[in-house]
Amino acid sequence: MAGGRSLITFRHLFAATTAALLAANGMVAVEDIAFVVFSWIYMYFLSKVAFPRLSPSAESPVFGRNNKVLGIYVVFAALIGLFLPIAFIVEGIFDNDKEGVTAAAPHLFLLCSQVFMEGVAFSDKFSLPISVFVPVFYNSRRIFTIVDWMRAEISKVDELQSRSGSRRLYVGRGLAVANMALWCFNLFGFLLPVYLPKAFKRYYSGYYKVKD
Repeated sequence: MAGGRSLITFRHLFAATTAALLAANGMVAVEDIAFVVFSWIYMYFLSKVAFPRLSPSAESPVFGRNNKVLGIYVVFAALIGLFLPIAFIVEGIFDNDKEGVTAAAPHLFLLCSQVFMEGVAFSDKFSLPISVFVPVFYNSRRIFTIVDWMRAEISKVDELQSRSGSRRLYVGRGLAVANMALWCFNLFGFLLPVYLPKAFKRYYSGYYKVKD
């Protein structure tokens, strides 16, 4: 997900709360929590050493707030990557599907952490390259967690013995595959070839204007 410059909103707070609940209930590995902490530290390091914030007039958003196509894309990504996995995990808790919950939780935790971090990085306190860093950094890491999720769903066979178990098995597999397709496209079809070049072009154009 990526968009215009913004402040912390209810969406970001909801994501942070969800991530905290997943971590507090032991559904997230220590290395995933460490990854989030490291992203905070490294983001501030980059903002001070490599990409300091320019004047507001020198850095304009890559995409405007009224971009309808991007808005639809963000809503679709939130449905597939955030809300459906939340429903899948909640149902898994009631159905005692510990394996399915454990497999899906890392992706959801990192995505929720990404959404909150985007709210921080996209504020006026950080430069455009930092707003690129967050989604690229998190999206790259989440692909590996989705691969693990897919493997866990594909290896499950006991659920096929009942109708409800079979439905959940196919839903889990479909959701994992859908997330893999979505976030691979997001990283390799949007963030790297489109968003990153545009953001760096605007940043360095503003940088040289300020320097001159």
